[in-house]
Amino acid sequence: GLRVNGPKDDASTYAIAQNQRGDVACFKAIRSALASGESAVNVAIDAGKAISDLLIEIKAKVVQSNQSTLDAASRTALHNDMKALRDQITSIVNTAEFNDVNLIQSGAPTFSVLSNVDGSVIKVSAQAMHTTALAVNAINLLTSANAASALGAINTAILIASERLAGLGASAKRLDVQSEFIVKLTDVLIDGVGNLVDADMGEESARLQALQVKQQLGIQAISIANAQPQSVLGLFR
Repeated sequence: GLRVNGPKDDASTYAIAQNQRGDVACFKAIRSALASGESAVNVAIDAGKAISDLLIEIKAKVVQSNQSTLDAASRTALHNDMKALRDQITSIVNTAEFNDVNLIQSGAPTFSVLSNVDGSVIKVSAQAMHTTALAVNAINLLTSANAASALGAINTAILIASERLAGLGASAKRLDVQSEFIVKLTDVLIDGVGNLVDADMGEESARLQALQVKQQLGIQAISIANAQPQSVLGLFR
């Protein structure tokens, strides 16, 4: 049970408890905002990892195309394979969205995640990973000269993707740390409200036992009182 059910029981304690309950509700809303932010960043990270893997596959095609003995048909096949992989990057970028937030598409703005009851936010920088940002649109494997220059371009693209994945990872870590802090703070506040208004179970148990003893003594006293007249009457028999 509650020791303080309302202002009539203890006005000041009730007011403090209500204020803390309000804080708990606010922090739960913050936790929800942080969870949504983490999800958006995690979607971007998963997409970025897939893009990084595709870039490595493209590099394999580029390396193959640098063989001097390749004929035109083989070069065309490698070029088409590379284009298919590049198009897949575009497809991933376009679908890497959570709750209308896409952190790796062209022109993506900085994403602000509510992080505290005072209205402060954690800003997550967008990390563009579309083919233009990675500078792979110009890669062409149809000639040996183009294939040679493509090797430098794909190495640069892999480096850019790694750096931008690192940026997303740092943002995800920051959101995770703040979320854990908010969870712990909420638990402390909930415990605090309980300490203010909950009944002391040990004290309540002791009171109940005392009441039970009193009831038992009362019953015994009534029994004794009822038995005494019968004893007196027995003397006259």
